[in-house]
Amino acid sequence: MKRTRTISPLSDLVHHQLSSYALAAGAAGVGALALVQPAEAKIIYTKTNVNVFNTQGYPLDLNNDGTTDFWFMGRTFFSDDCVSSTALNIDHASQRNKIRQGAGGAAALPAGVAVGPKGSFSGSLLMGRLLHPCGGTYPYGPWEGRGKGVTHRYLGLRFVIRGKIHYGWARLNFPDPTGATMTGYAYETIPNKPIITGKTKGPDVIPVLPATSPGTLGKLALGRK
Repeated sequence: MKRTRTISPLSDLVHHQLSSYALAAGAAGVGALALVQPAEAKIIYTKTNVNVFNTQGYPLDLNNDGTTDFWFMGRTFFSDDCVSSTALNIDHASQRNKIRQGAGGAAALPAGVAVGPKGSFSGSLLMGRLLHPCGGTYPYGPWEGRGKGVTHRYLGLRFVIRGKIHYGWARLNFPDPTGATMTGYAYETIPNKPIITGKTKGPDVIPVLPATSPGTLGKLALGRK
């Protein structure tokens, strides 16, 4: 007896989500891996290459929804007695958003570290500072690497989406505060689930490009204009 397989139709909601996310992906240049139902996504990874030292503040929008989650705050100081300093802090844009702590400031995490509920987090933390008193150089902060800086290190980040806690990371090269370059960032779409620093490949990773207009990709993926 020949059997026939019945194909169940997708719900209108699923069709709408798929269509909206496909539209967003096409508009923003997203790869084929991104063309899946948003509910199936686990890690959204955005590759970038930008110097984040800015005395007016550089905004980081982890989930590309048009809302700033964290600020990179650059500082310069000069005095009359030949003392100068440069510093870079990472600051939250909302009281519930926090940064993973390390010894003396924001933790400079290597790849492969779980960022989740068990970590110690704070709101505004020093990344690095160089003090130059009359020709000398004195480095401070976890990202200074004893004056040599660090490369391919990660900020551990906790932030809120629709009232729920999510975890993410930002990858930076940090030769000195004014040359700090962010090369990518990612977040976990499942609330309260830890994310592994540096994980950018796998069936649970969706790579995207930064939205050309603030909020474009995030809002379209959620079915909003």
